[in-house]
Amino acid sequence: MPPVEHSEWELPRLRSSFVFEDDVDDNDYAAETAEIFDIKFYPYNPPGSPAIFAATSKKHVAVCRLVQATDKDANPCELIQMIRDDDKDANNFSCCWSKDTITQRPWLCVAGKDAKVKVYDVKEGKLVKTLVGHGGDISDLATSPANPSIIASVSNDTTVKIWSLAPEHAQQPCICILGGEGHQYDLLSVAFHDNGRYILSAGHDQVINLWALPEFPSTHVSTPIVLHYPHFSSSEIHNNLVDCVAFYGDLILSRACHEDTIVLWRIEGFSSDDPIPAPLDAPTPTDMAKQTRSYFAPTLSRDRPAMFTRLAQFHTPDCGVQFYLRFRMFHAPGKHPILAFANAKSKTMFWDLARFNAYSEYMAELESAQKAPPPLVLPPKPSWLLARRGKKPTEPKDSREGIKNAASFSGAAALAEREEMVSASPDPPPAAPADSSGTATTTLGGYNQETLNNWAEMYDLSNPVGLIRAHRVLQIDGAFVGRQVGWSPEGEWCVVVGNNNRALIYQRWAKEKGVATPVG
Repeated sequence: MPPVEHSEWELPRLRSSFVFEDDVDDNDYAAETAEIFDIKFYPYNPPGSPAIFAATSKKHVAVCRLVQATDKDANPCELIQMIRDDDKDANNFSCCWSKDTITQRPWLCVAGKDAKVKVYDVKEGKLVKTLVGHGGDISDLATSPANPSIIASVSNDTTVKIWSLAPEHAQQPCICILGGEGHQYDLLSVAFHDNGRYILSAGHDQVINLWALPEFPSTHVSTPIVLHYPHFSSSEIHNNLVDCVAFYGDLILSRACHEDTIVLWRIEGFSSDDPIPAPLDAPTPTDMAKQTRSYFAPTLSRDRPAMFTRLAQFHTPDCGVQFYLRFRMFHAPGKHPILAFANAKSKTMFWDLARFNAYSEYMAELESAQKAPPPLVLPPKPSWLLARRGKKPTEPKDSREGIKNAASFSGAAALAEREEMVSASPDPPPAAPADSSGTATTTLGGYNQETLNNWAEMYDLSNPVGLIRAHRVLQIDGAFVGRQVGWSPEGEWCVVVGNNNRALIYQRWAKEKGVATPVG
């Protein structure tokens, strides 16, 4: 039997849910609610290798392997290493992967409340080195996509620190500090651009900064390079503390507490193809009343009336007063970019960003077909566009064809009702519907208005301040607050972690009894 090809249109389904047990007897620790705050997949294995992730709780890091099991009820997650932080003051929030530049052995960096970055040899489960320099809690870690030896950390001391794990920097691992006038309050999130030369930082002061990094020396340095000003800074994107930022190519995704949205936006004039600006090119805050300043658009014009532009808002309801809720975008060459987020009410949401262009093209084809001379010939509809049932559904002329359509659609309909509460029905026949007088109506493509409105709420990006509903919403039983999302390097697995030390394992292209499940 030939191999079944994966469909990039398929979104994840829940495969497993389980709880990591603690063995900590500390009364102060036990009094707090157990939570897994971070999840990161190992990015350096060759394609086709089993996916490995690290889940960081307060005193432990669980390193797990995910495997494709033939039994759909089997737990695909295998624990391969458990690292315990025995420091009395340890209370870890974040992790990131690296590797030994000499042996290529996997390293895991872990940080949190004790203001230290601890680097572990994962295979041995032993501490390799400890990076000290921050003056407060470390809330987030990130590894440069361009160099696994370079990591970034953000802290309550309002600085971003860039560390090198290379042997030549062993005596002074902190090679760069981003601080000065950048932030005024605790930081929560840091992210590298794919080229490793730009960094985003954000936190409690509602400010999002973009910093252009200098070339780092390849030999020992006695003191770190210090950058006092970011190359872009704005407090206008959000109105509350910002707990997650990320690059999507040259675009930016960000989320703030209380807003129930993830915003997609761009910095006007910014292109990673342009020369990297120097540290002294960064604009200084000469006008303290100015909420946004930018090296990339220092002067505004009719062609460029703003320093940044909002492009879309993804609706993330039911987050409440919770913060430290983090989204994650899967983005790899030749793959559909998929955004995932878990809220404070046990729901995980997915958006396939490839669907936006496909939807726009399909609607344009529908409009062209509607304007063409009869007979009406509708273009083929994408399988993920589900039609809502009208009050008076039209019966197919051929009863046998009606049974065939209903049978082929039943799986998708059941899925929609369970996951997204969409009442689905077979596609309307390829002819314009008629009212009671027999006159054809002008409903686009014969779809009822409820269907068209539902599609627009999920796939229409023409209104940058509109709220785009998730393309799939999966809810689990029990009270669950999602803290972080992780994607495997090839996009097959998505893991969500959160309170009660719980992990949710989602999978695309799952197999049952050795056969790939059909795409719904």
